[in-house]
Amino acid sequence: MRLQKFRVPGFRFRSSDAASPSRSISSEDSYSSSFRAQRGIRFFFRFSQQTAKSFLAVILSVACVPLGVGFPLPVAAAPEAPAKDKKPKQDAALKGLPITELSADEAILHALNRLAYGPRPGDIERVKQVGLAKWIEQQLNPNSIDDKAVEARLQDYPTLRMPTSKLIEEYPQPKQAEKQAERRAQAQERQEQRRANAADAAPPADKGVQSSQTQSGRSDGQDATANSGSASQSAAENPNAPALMKEPEMPPESATKGARKRDALGSDPNSIPRAIADDSKRPQRIVAELAMAKVTRAIYSERQLQQVLDDFWFNHFNVFAGKGEDRYYLTSYERDVIQPHTLGKFKDLLTATAKSPAMLFYLDNFLSADPRAAQRQAMERAMRQQARYGRFGRPWPPRPPVNPQAKKNERGLNENYGRELMELHTLGVDGGYTQKDVTEVARSFTGWTLEKPRQYADFQFDDRLHDPDPKIVLGKKIHAGGMKDGEQVIDLLAHHPSTAKFISTELARRFVSDNPPASLVNRMAETFQSSDGDIRAVMKTVIWSPEFWSREAYRAKIKTPFELVVSAARALGTDVDTPLPLVQWVGRIGEPLYQCQPPTGYSDKSEAWVNTGALLNRLNFSLALAGNKMRGARSDTASLLGVDSSADPKAVLDRAVQVFLGGQAAPATVEILEKQLDNPQVLRARLDDPRKQMDLGVVAGLVLGAPEFQRR
Repeated sequence: MRLQKFRVPGFRFRSSDAASPSRSISSEDSYSSSFRAQRGIRFFFRFSQQTAKSFLAVILSVACVPLGVGFPLPVAAAPEAPAKDKKPKQDAALKGLPITELSADEAILHALNRLAYGPRPGDIERVKQVGLAKWIEQQLNPNSIDDKAVEARLQDYPTLRMPTSKLIEEYPQPKQAEKQAERRAQAQERQEQRRANAADAAPPADKGVQSSQTQSGRSDGQDATANSGSASQSAAENPNAPALMKEPEMPPESATKGARKRDALGSDPNSIPRAIADDSKRPQRIVAELAMAKVTRAIYSERQLQQVLDDFWFNHFNVFAGKGEDRYYLTSYERDVIQPHTLGKFKDLLTATAKSPAMLFYLDNFLSADPRAAQRQAMERAMRQQARYGRFGRPWPPRPPVNPQAKKNERGLNENYGRELMELHTLGVDGGYTQKDVTEVARSFTGWTLEKPRQYADFQFDDRLHDPDPKIVLGKKIHAGGMKDGEQVIDLLAHHPSTAKFISTELARRFVSDNPPASLVNRMAETFQSSDGDIRAVMKTVIWSPEFWSREAYRAKIKTPFELVVSAARALGTDVDTPLPLVQWVGRIGEPLYQCQPPTGYSDKSEAWVNTGALLNRLNFSLALAGNKMRGARSDTASLLGVDSSADPKAVLDRAVQVFLGGQAAPATVEILEKQLDNPQVLRARLDDPRKQMDLGVVAGLVLGAPEFQRR
């Protein structure tokens, strides 16, 4: 049986319905949220009775109702408070940590979801054996952890070890004629794809239903197209496989607008664009290998906190791969600037980013110069000529003709980096600086430029372009001279109280909640200042805080698309041979890696990732991954669940909830899932089958698409 492709009519996601995940939910809120959720569920079931599309309609309710209405809902009731005269005994696995509101399993799951990218099969038991505090200490000292296994996997990506000069040499920009030929080939390929999709969508003469191939949202605003390749083959092999839903248009006000634009990674997650194939020598291959390595590390690295902080700091000091030569500079930026400093001193990290070719190019500081520099250089040339010709009475050389274009191309002061350095990298938008401070900081960094940006792009300080006059930044005089002016500004900003508070707030938002408690932020800021900006010390403060382990913080954050994709692969124990489809799914859900254009980076707040289109793609991804419909990724769901396909359906579902959700799921979620156990798409059965067979991949995919798994 094949189901028709459809859109659920009448559904609207309202971001105003979202409740703050950091506040406690009262009983009245819970009742109201539950009532709204049940009302939405009843609507979908009423709709499904009128059509032949009940399965997909109910899946949509699983993905959207609990998240879009009264989000987030409590996933489990807090344990009853013990009698006052009986002090509960702390589990030995939690020794040394201020954990009072979470059970041992909950606390370990919480740590794995916040300090790592979620548990892999057996991780909770392993952490319980070694002790949670000891595991955290190991994560805070990543060099003590053997990570040779993931390093072996990264050998498949040679660009990761190349210097910038080698990348520019071996992956040159195509010439104009090659670009035009490539665009024509891409246009022809898209046209052929549309024709094939139209042919696939046409109903057979003897059947009134359409194919149930996977749907993908067109990034350029055109109609959605069906997946091809392995997805079509999987559908043909298993006609009872669930159809993935058609993606609606993203709302224009979405915080992830632009994320669905077609990028170099293509629209079909199972396809490989020619520009990023293994043997490609296009610059796009460099960014593709960076993205595949990032996914590989996040899934397989034992240094999980290192990977989480790599992502955090790259996002904090964001650089856009799509800006010119930055595609060549990003490899060194992540390898030599971000990764070595994630748990070091903040000032060292800040200095490294300021001198990085990637940042200098991205924010145009390599072009910034004292506006009087050209005049000074002209006067110096005149003085040299005077000394050479005037002293001995030699005739003056003829003056070259005035070139108007040269005057137009004279370099001046660029304030981009000065503004973002204070607003996004250090003080924060409310850090107490003025526009005059922005200008003075920009003057301090004049002369910080690049040597031969299209050959090897090394940092260079050019004293001829530097503004030598004194500057006043935040009331402090900056006049150390030459390159030291910029270094003096970095030292001033790195030790400013506003920087301590801003960085502490960002870290607390990432690891605790969207609206972290002020008391925690203040303690983190005190540690930041007293430790001279030691990131490891600040992380210890947040991890060993009661706020981190509070019931309010438990599952209070929404996973970003990258976190969802990686955590699902880890939860399934997926063997990933080819991470490129996972990379492309991250982009499809809304977070294309290294492709965030604004210097703000991707948002770490839940509201940026909760919308109808993203939720549908999250569910589609879960079904594809768990159902082994993704190229280069295989999951053994039967072994993971410890059941076979002929087991009792209710027992299979209960086991999946236990494995993937820690046994904690809202009653509305469980009710919806249970109603699907008799659905032909889940319960594969024919009239002559002596025993009914469960599709374990579908069950696992539905549970991974549940609201509870979307939270960390």
